[in-house]
Amino acid sequence: MAATNATLKSQAAQAGRQFCTFFVADLFFGVDVLHVQEVLRFQQITHVPQAPAVVEGLINLRGQIVTAIDMRRRLQLPPRDGDRTPMNIVVRNEEGAGSLLVDEIGDVLDVDAASWEPSPENLDPNARDLIRGVYKLKGQLLLVLDTERALDLAVRRGA
Repeated sequence: MAATNATLKSQAAQAGRQFCTFFVADLFFGVDVLHVQEVLRFQQITHVPQAPAVVEGLINLRGQIVTAIDMRRRLQLPPRDGDRTPMNIVVRNEEGAGSLLVDEIGDVLDVDAASWEPSPENLDPNARDLIRGVYKLKGQLLLVLDTERALDLAVRRGA
């Protein structure tokens, strides 16, 4: 009976989910809205000497110090154009909050569980470790970001 309940919970978790979406370069990502604390315009960043390359720095979010991870560096993509400032998606995990620096914020999307697929094998290896799977949408794929791994500084990405 326990296995059946776990299966039903897993299926229910995939059905009718909502994702906060964003772009990094030409990649379309989604984060479960339940993990998103807030979405902000670019914030003043304090650089941290000798921090891992993916760490852009720290932001002060109303007295809470939050690590800002540059998703372009995390995915080993070229830097954004000098005149474009990133947006912040503040996500929560078991260890607290972290900010993902992204190029553009999208909409909140409701997705159908039937469109769920495991991560494609031909996905760039720099992204594959950070992706839980994909939802096939009309005309594009929604890459579901694993926020735990994206915020994990022990996961070596970027140079």
